[in-house]
Amino acid sequence: MDSSSIESNSIEWNTEDELDVDNISSSSSHQDQIADFAPSSSSCNCRGSNTIHQFLQMGFSKEMVIKAVKENGQNEGAVLDALLAYKTFEESPEDEHVLDDPCHAELASNVLDVYPDKEICENEEFKNLSTEKDRTVSLLVEMGYQAEEALAAIDRCSLDTPIAELVEFISAAQFAYHTDAQLGELSYDNKIHQHQKVCVLFLSELTCSSDLRFLNQLYTMFLIGFPKLNGPVYMSKKKRKFYDNEMRKLQKQRKYLEKQPMDHDNEIVHLPNPMVGFGVPNQPSPVLFQRRIPDEAEGRPYFYFENVALAPKGVWHTMSRFLYYIDPEFVDSKFFCAAARKRGYIHNLPIENRSQLLPTPPSTIHEALPHTKQYWPSWDKRMQLNCILTCIGSAKLTDRIKKAVEKSGDEPLPGVKKYVIQQCKKWNLIWVGKNKVAPLEPHEMEMLMGFPPNHTRGGGISRTEQYTVLGNAFQVDTVAYHLSVLKRMFPDGISVLSLFSGIGGAEVALHRLGIPLRNVVSVEISETCRKILQSWWDETNQQGKLIHFHDIRMVTAHELEKCMSTFGGFDLIIGGSPCNNLAGGNRSTRNGLEGSKSCLFFEYYRIIELVRSMMRHR
Repeated sequence: MDSSSIESNSIEWNTEDELDVDNISSSSSHQDQIADFAPSSSSCNCRGSNTIHQFLQMGFSKEMVIKAVKENGQNEGAVLDALLAYKTFEESPEDEHVLDDPCHAELASNVLDVYPDKEICENEEFKNLSTEKDRTVSLLVEMGYQAEEALAAIDRCSLDTPIAELVEFISAAQFAYHTDAQLGELSYDNKIHQHQKVCVLFLSELTCSSDLRFLNQLYTMFLIGFPKLNGPVYMSKKKRKFYDNEMRKLQKQRKYLEKQPMDHDNEIVHLPNPMVGFGVPNQPSPVLFQRRIPDEAEGRPYFYFENVALAPKGVWHTMSRFLYYIDPEFVDSKFFCAAARKRGYIHNLPIENRSQLLPTPPSTIHEALPHTKQYWPSWDKRMQLNCILTCIGSAKLTDRIKKAVEKSGDEPLPGVKKYVIQQCKKWNLIWVGKNKVAPLEPHEMEMLMGFPPNHTRGGGISRTEQYTVLGNAFQVDTVAYHLSVLKRMFPDGISVLSLFSGIGGAEVALHRLGIPLRNVVSVEISETCRKILQSWWDETNQQGKLIHFHDIRMVTAHELEKCMSTFGGFDLIIGGSPCNNLAGGNRSTRNGLEGSKSCLFFEYYRIIELVRSMMRHR
């Protein structure tokens, strides 16, 4: 790779080791997010404003709310009745169409069919927003939600609402409906009692701003119902009055929370130092809290998710919330090999009786790369390398370093030393001759990452592609340590759903642990990675079946059911969604889970939910 391509801003970064956690930008404060939930009553005007705001939050249009307030004054019950009447009159059943298969990708282009063509043509504002709305609905449909749910969520929450909050809104609606369905046979009084218990349970367990938003949405669903194809389902006045009272109680408790001292970092998942997770070999065990795995997340299929540890503020909190509130395990691979790799893992695997791969890999640079020792200057104190990147330092850079050291004589000046060490750390440069540094070779990166020799070499794979795929891979020894608990559970072999498979780090780890791979369904969009995995599969004479899918967004419930009916379900779901918008080295599009690549985390969540649900009902 030439200098211009290496040092440009278009590099696909995959490291954050040089970042300081304190420099991560903060999101809006907890008070700012919670303020929407507690209306003030300091004046009549303020009260009117909050009344309008309250009904806007429920999804009614501004014009409709203003009209209802003008006709009924500040009587919230009368305003709500008027709004519901307007809504019922406005929504006509004959204008709505049933979509047969919400998981199918072709539905994305037909999602606007739920609106009458005449209205679309006449509404210029809708025309301007249709592309963005269509794209958002398409993404939610591909994640497995109904198109009607997606449209209703967007209408209630607004078009610029983040995907994570739209998913949260739909989940609240589904929860409300499931609760009503489960309580369908109970008497009215018992329903009220059970709903009250549910809400008290949520209030006692949920504390962060996003959870309070979820709870507010849950109450809204109980209050006015969720739109179905045949029109909204509304509660009786008696039931609505009960929830009005409960909402007032909740608002009082929120006001109390607002007055309490707040930890503005309450959505930050603090990284341990040292980064040893729940324990690593040859290191003192951390003081462990009671690790809690919710009942709905226990057992088969086990799941294992990986991503960069130093993600933007709130990202790990969000990912943990979607993955059953399981606490992440943060581990630096420097405890397993000669290169650092700070990663977080969310999984439901047991953490007792883990074992390390044998033989253990080299733990220092000179053990891993002994040919460099004779050239290594005494003032370069590095014992281990930094995170393996998806790119390498340029020839111009190594030439500049050589000239700078030569001009300084036997003992370089402090400024020269600082510059050289800084560049060597940044690009993982090693000493290969007198005053000569060079980037790692692909076979050296394979060894450091735990892959067999020539794993990425040949077969039409270029050196640039080798660096890219290795920089995005699992560190095999680290992952194998976590997966080692599966060996005694599946002595006869394991069936794996491998999402974002890359070059097969999970498959190599399981193979090296001696766990037979009976069936592997691999989902990987890169043709280069698929070729590498298939080549390794053939070379190692695997006896199981390897099935490829190209795009995780195209993996539907029907295709998963077809695979599961063939071999009886999955034992493990493993993968790490793209970190392009999370990694610290990305200065241009480090926008968290809203990024075009990193939002694919929600696809991982969607598929876990699909598989676990289908296996529960088999």
